[in-house]
Amino acid sequence: MYKVVLFVTLIILSQICFGQPSSDEALASQYFQVGEFEKAATLYKKLFTKTKSTNYYEPYFTSLLRSKQYDEAEELARISFKNYPENYTYSVDIGRIYQERGQQEKADKWYTNLIKMPKSEFDIRDLANAFYRAEAFDYSIKTLLAGRKLMNDQNAFAFDLISLYRYRKDKAMLVQEYLNLLATDPNTLTQAENTLSAVFEDNADYDLLKDALLRHLQKDPQNISYTEFLTWQFIQQKQFDMALKQTLALDRRLKEDGDRIYELSQLLVANNAYDQAIEALNYLIAKGSGSPYYIPAKIDLINTKSKLITDNKYTIADLMALEKDYLSLLSEFGRGPSTSFAVRQLANLQAFYLHKTKDAESELENLLQISGLPQTTIGQTKLELGDIYILTGEVWESALIYGQVEKQFANEPIGQEAKFRNAKLSYYQGDFDWAKAQLDVLKSATSQLFSNDALNLSLLISDNLQSETDTNALKKFSYADLLIYKNETEQALSVLDSINSLFPKNSLTDDILMAKAHIYIKRNEIDTAIIQLQKIIGNYSFDLWGDDAVFMLADIYETKLNQPEKAQQLYQKIITDYPGSLYVIESRKRFRHLRGDKLG
Repeated sequence: MYKVVLFVTLIILSQICFGQPSSDEALASQYFQVGEFEKAATLYKKLFTKTKSTNYYEPYFTSLLRSKQYDEAEELARISFKNYPENYTYSVDIGRIYQERGQQEKADKWYTNLIKMPKSEFDIRDLANAFYRAEAFDYSIKTLLAGRKLMNDQNAFAFDLISLYRYRKDKAMLVQEYLNLLATDPNTLTQAENTLSAVFEDNADYDLLKDALLRHLQKDPQNISYTEFLTWQFIQQKQFDMALKQTLALDRRLKEDGDRIYELSQLLVANNAYDQAIEALNYLIAKGSGSPYYIPAKIDLINTKSKLITDNKYTIADLMALEKDYLSLLSEFGRGPSTSFAVRQLANLQAFYLHKTKDAESELENLLQISGLPQTTIGQTKLELGDIYILTGEVWESALIYGQVEKQFANEPIGQEAKFRNAKLSYYQGDFDWAKAQLDVLKSATSQLFSNDALNLSLLISDNLQSETDTNALKKFSYADLLIYKNETEQALSVLDSINSLFPKNSLTDDILMAKAHIYIKRNEIDTAIIQLQKIIGNYSFDLWGDDAVFMLADIYETKLNQPEKAQQLYQKIITDYPGSLYVIESRKRFRHLRGDKLG
């Protein structure tokens, strides 16, 4: 029994003895965290004196410094420096004490003498890190630059310096460091682009880079990395003409196959720089049929010209030239599954822009006779043929072919699209009850696009059947919608303007404004479109088209007028005022992009 009691007593005593330092350490840490540095210093002194552990040096020294016990702090640093002269932390801390005492000249002299001490790469980096820890960033940089001279290597410590310059936001030196690296190491170009895109804030920063690049190119005109970097800089500033000029010159100089030209053409299209993209693609086509990009460039050229039509940047001559391009491509490569996209795009051009509806109808009907077409292509072609039947007035044929697709692709997005087009056809014809019945089924569609479109059209119909006046106004409005669909915009505007005169106090005012906005955007009459949208936002902000109007206006300011600040405000309005809108996710994404957030 005595042995058991003695054993337990020894365990308790050992826990008391060995537990005390832990208790002091926890209390010291607590004092340190809440800013009671005098109390922390007292406890850390006890721990440091007892254990001689360097682990306690940092909090002990900092506590002394924060509580302005400079003499004790200096004594601690000097003793530690004497005991561990190879550790630059202690020598740098002596300079920190001078700074804290307001003896800046003495601190600078001390630091400058320290920089002369290291003679090896390891020691240079160790001293630089000690300065960094002490937040003496300028001396950290000076140490690395002195080390670079000592080692006679202009690229030594490059990435250490890049990190420091980036932290200090010293953009000029950051640019200089990367350009020095690129003189011998082209592999750092991607890192340079990523780093600078994250650090640069405005065009002045990119101009800084451009000026530096041009100086380096004068000295080293054969450096491909500099030329590529300059091209990247032009792209960031949306100076697409200059970017293309640089890339074409490089392709010719290096006698390349067009890799970088084709890559740039895709970037240009993505940025709506269609004219420059067309020039790039024509350059690739001119290389001849033996070029690996001959066929892709021909296809992309036609697609790019089609995008110009979507953006309403065309003349009748442009449309005729584009039709000729399609026919030329189909003549060269034939009509088959691999060129079905071109047949469909040609038919769309002929039907909706050149008013050659019979030619378009013939193209699609012949396409459907070709064997080997994927089922989805057959379905889409039938839908497009149904659209053309509407243009030619063959509405029963249109309804029939829509019905075929709906049945063939039941419960699939293309089937839902066919059902929506059939419902809209009924709407055009004034059969509102039947159209609404079909739309109400589509409101629960798996595709959010059709679900939203069906909901909007269903609400438009139900909101305007409350009286005979509203119903008659809706019939006129649906006819105007049909004219818009047929691309007969002048007639559509005339019909829309007549509605308020024929049916005073009807309930379609905001719908008419939205229809006009779509027409003016389609005709590239942006200022007039803005007026319609602003009227909706000002007078009907929480009706059916409120969030649509805000988003459309934001998109105009961002993509057409290059006024990002106004666009950002409107995207913010969507997020805050319309939290249930389908545009919230896209608005948040665009808002963050315009704000300069780095998106993954």
